[in-house]
Amino acid sequence: MPEISTKPYLLRAIYEWCTDNGFTPYLSVKVTAGVQVPMEFVRKGEIVLNVSFTATAGLKMDNDAVTFKARFGGVSREIYVPVANVQAIFASENGQGMVFDTIDEEILAPVETETPKPGIGLAAVSSTAEKTGENSETEKISQETQKKSEKPSLKIIK
Repeated sequence: MPEISTKPYLLRAIYEWCTDNGFTPYLSVKVTAGVQVPMEFVRKGEIVLNVSFTATAGLKMDNDAVTFKARFGGVSREIYVPVANVQAIFASENGQGMVFDTIDEEILAPVETETPKPGIGLAAVSSTAEKTGENSETEKISQETQKKSEKPSLKIIK
C-alpha cells in the first residue's frame, strides 16, 4: 500500500495555526486542468485564495482536495483544488506558513487562460480594483496587509 503524503496534514495544521492566532490563511494554487477556480482571477497560471472562515462556506480539507464555496464579485462559486496543486499556505498578516515542492509539470499541464477581466472577489488577492477605482472591504484589508509586509517570508520544509 502506498504511503499517504504528509502534505494534506501539513495544510490542515498550518490552517489551524493561522485561525488559532487570528491570522487569515491563504492558499497559493497552481492552476491546471484539474482545478476549479474562477479563471478571471488566475494570473500567470496561479491563484491565491483566502480560505478563512469568513471568506468560505463549507470548507473541507481532505487528503485529496480542498473544496469550498466562496464569493467572487458577489457571485458564489464552487472551488475545487487538488492537494497536489497547492504550492503554499500562509498567513497574510505576517507571511509565515509553508511552501511545498512544485508539482511535476508533465503530469499537470497549466491551463491556458484568457486575458483577465477586471473584478473584485473575496478570495482574490491580486485584483484589478486599483485600476477600476473600486475597492471592497476585503480588498482594502488585503492592500493594507500587503503594504505592511511587501514580501512574505515563506520557508521550504522538506
